[in-house]
Formats: sequence, structure tokens, C-alpha cells
Amino acid sequence: MTIARKAIAPARVGNRPALRSPGSGSETLTDRAYGTLEEMIVTLELAPGSAVSEAELSQLLGIGRTPIREALQRLSREKLVQILPRRGVIVSDINVKRQLGLLEVRREIERLVSRSAARRAQSQERARFASLAAKFRKAALANDDVGFVRTDNEYNELAITTARNEFAAAAMRLMQPLSRRFWYMHYKQAADMPVTANLYAAIAEAIAQADEGAAARATDALIDHIEAFTRATLDTNV
Repeated sequence: MTIARKAIAPARVGNRPALRSPGSGSETLTDRAYGTLEEMIVTLELAPGSAVSEAELSQLLGIGRTPIREALQRLSREKLVQILPRRGVIVSDINVKRQLGLLEVRREIERLVSRSAARRAQSQERARFASLAAKFRKAALANDDVGFVRTDNEYNELAITTARNEFAAAAMRLMQPLSRRFWYMHYKQAADMPVTANLYAAIAEAIAQADEGAAARATDALIDHIEAFTRATLDTNV
């Protein structure tokens, strides 16, 4: 069976900065491939339902097929792609009802993460949260959607690290890419990006100030907003 393939954007993505935050110099080719492919999926350069191959992605990114394969396996675990034996790789479709189910879990986990980060973050980490809050505010003022998505990714990684709970971290890493992609696909129709960015800024500021209660309240306000936005994309009641 032949899979219809959507044309992939030209190779400008090969030198693009990855969505994930820069590492400490130890980033591997697999990390680079994952970060770039995740951004392409989240920002819809690789559209839902489109088919790609390891060979195409290797040529596009200028990275060998083994790191590409390892990155695709991670993206598959995060449900951003489906790997079909002898048929290629399909970018997963977006399902609104599944997204609402994800939000039920995300609310509880993200509240735990923000409270734990507010309690456990060290001084240098708190300074980074304050810096991220400023970046969220800047993205809001400029209505910079890609800048917001990248700051969101950096915030999530820092929050996961400072929460210091490996089980919450694993759950968050599974949910966040799907959430970012859904938001990016629909925000122009059903959401106000500056509002979302400012809600994230409030969480980052609360963590920077070691205020667990404010972090939890700000997290609830964010998820309330995202849930309302998600329901607004439905044509019928769920």
C-alpha cells in the first residue's frame, strides 16, 4: 500500500534553533534531531496525517539515519508520530476529545510540578524562572507565537528538573508536546496567545518567589483557560 506524502518544507530547518532549550554542550545528534523534529510537528511544518521517511528527514536535517530513527522512536512514545513497519512514519492526527482527557491528568500533574518547583528550586533556578517570566511577557507583547512555544518548552524542562520527581517528569514529558501542538493549531481561532503567555509568566514568577500557593493557583488559572480554549474548538458538546 502506498502512502500519500505531503511535501516537506525546504532544508532551511537544518540550521534552525531547536525548540528545546540549549544543553550544556553535551547535546547529541539524537537530541538535535528530536528537538528539531518536535518543533516541526508542534508548529505544523510536519502536518497531522502527513507521511515521512527516515531517509527524507535525514536529508532534510543533515543528520544520519540512526539519530533520526532514535528521535522518531522517542516521538512515537510521546504519541506525536506513528511508526508503521514497511510503510513509513505518520505524523499523528489531533483529536479534541483526547486532548480534554489529557487535560484532566495534566491539571493534577502540573499543579504538583509547580508547587514542588516553588518549594525545591535553588537560587540559580529561581533566577532562571524570573528570566523565563520576562520572556513570556515579551512574547505576549510581541504576539510572538514561535517565541512563546520555545519559551514554554524551556519553562517545562526547568519546572520538571526543579520539581525533582521522576514520575511527574515522565508524565509531563508525555503530555507537553501534544498540548503545545494542539494549542499551536487552534490558538488563532479560539485563543489569545498573549493571555496564555501571561498566565505562564504568572506561574514562573510564583516559582521564582518560592510561593507554592500562588504557583498552584496560577497553574489552575492556566489549565482553566486552556480547557475553555479546547472546548471552544468543538462543534458539539463533549
